[in-house]
Amino acid sequence: MGQVRFASHHGEVQTIRAGLISVSGLNAHASVGDRVAIAMPSGTVGGEIVGLSQRHAQILPEGHVEGLSIGAEVTLEYAPAIAPCDFWIGRIIDPLGRPLDGRPLRQGIVRRPFRPDAPPAVRRKRLGARLDTGFAVFDTMLPLVRGQRIGLFAGSGVGKSTLLSGLARGVQADVVVIAMIGERGRELREFVERTLGPEGMARAVVVAATSDLSPLIRRRCAWAAMSVAEHFRDQGKHVLFLADSITRFAEAHREIALSAGEAASYRGFPPSVSNLIMALAERSGPGLEGTGDITGIFSVLVAGSDMDEPIADILRGVLDGHVVLDRTIAERGRFPAIDVVRSVSRALPHAASEAENALIGRARAAMGAYAESELMIRAGLYAPGADQALDEAVRLWPHLDTFVSRRTSDASASFAALGDALRGLPQTAATRRAVSTKQAASH
Repeated sequence: MGQVRFASHHGEVQTIRAGLISVSGLNAHASVGDRVAIAMPSGTVGGEIVGLSQRHAQILPEGHVEGLSIGAEVTLEYAPAIAPCDFWIGRIIDPLGRPLDGRPLRQGIVRRPFRPDAPPAVRRKRLGARLDTGFAVFDTMLPLVRGQRIGLFAGSGVGKSTLLSGLARGVQADVVVIAMIGERGRELREFVERTLGPEGMARAVVVAATSDLSPLIRRRCAWAAMSVAEHFRDQGKHVLFLADSITRFAEAHREIALSAGEAASYRGFPPSVSNLIMALAERSGPGLEGTGDITGIFSVLVAGSDMDEPIADILRGVLDGHVVLDRTIAERGRFPAIDVVRSVSRALPHAASEAENALIGRARAAMGAYAESELMIRAGLYAPGADQALDEAVRLWPHLDTFVSRRTSDASASFAALGDALRGLPQTAATRRAVSTKQAASH
């Protein structure tokens, strides 16, 4: 539904400099974050107010402004909002709530702001029960529980999108909301139709802003998707929120902040990026009593596997776990290319029983021992019999490495497969049946 406006406010373009437009006549009525419509010879271009002074409003346009001239009319519009509804499930929309799939899109009754406050911390529920994911490693050593927030840290080309789509199809949830931030245009349809597939789209809402769009639109993509997730959470539903990627969200904000005059002091990023990321992450998680929960998975692009780069460092500090995808593992053909030793879920030990935690501990100890001595083993310097723990790790390594790539039907089948791996056994008949059932269902 549109917003009723009782007055119309107009201004004029005064200066155009480095993509930033200075407008007079709006500063007494506008607020930072308001949208405007800029009159162009070929139509109108949207924009956002990023700064105000006593005489002028500073506007960053949402599109190309070739042909814009001094004195052009600028119309103030209402603060941006989005109106999601249940009919958005199965649809692809842009960050302003407009359809991208060529079909009419019904709007909801309630307009939601893009940046509401997170639920009050003292009134939020605790983390919920463990979720089945369809991946043996996530059902056991890296459990995901209802309302948890985890980060997926990966370089380009190591299977991040494939893993996200697998989680979108496999994780227990009522609705899946996917934010595709700054994605390449050619990959949107491929992700929806092939990677995610009809099964995944049947319960998903995809909010997409491709890489060629204005940083204002790309940044708003994450906020819009989270507002959609909050709509379903407030209905009491469990929402799985996937953001790909927070790095591009932060890069879009950097462009906007630098244009608005903020200094880049945090390894190329403005200081405000830290609060921006934390505020987005805090909006996910367990809801208030009587509402649902948002389980969040936030991907981060880490160049050269640098886990200490700014965005990874900020996000890791506010999440309930992180999963690292390693290029070396991907290059030898094991997918998902999860480095279990460097990954952690803070849902443990509470998300598993005492017996299950014992299995997880044994598996982690063996994989850690092997990783610590891997260079020596591959160089032929390992001498069997010198270290009993390392001997055991070397014996179990092929079985545990294979286990990480397994798909299973539920947590019980996953722990059965982990037990087999720790005994140095191939898949049991029961485990094979569970994996076959899961694979058949995914097709």
